[in-house]
Amino acid sequence: QVQLVESGGGLVQPGGSLRLSCTTSGSIFRIGAMGWYRQPPGKQRELAATITNPDSTIYADSVKGRFTISRDNARNTLYLQMNSLKPEDTAVYYCTAWADGVNYWGKGTLVTVSA
Repeated sequence: QVQLVESGGGLVQPGGSLRLSCTTSGSIFRIGAMGWYRQPPGKQRELAATITNPDSTIYADSVKGRFTISRDNARNTLYLQMNSLKPEDTAVYYCTAWADGVNYWGKGTLVTVSA
């Protein structure tokens, strides 16, 4: 079992920055790839970024050049640095991890980009 807890969401103005964190616990040695997905209001969940172990990254076109995904294995933490935020980035952001063929999810953290 793997547990994921997101933090760092909140209200930010357009053009601002936020850093999301995802703390992992449980059978973390089994974790391979990790990622961030997001679900805008009234829309389906979509990929934001993923990172494998070792560190190969994939970004959605909508966040490329503005978001950076990284992981600190010593702290068992996944990060998403979000810069130049836009109102369309407003969403619940979910951390996810793949371990032994099972996809685990956190409960999400809300990011609101508004003036």
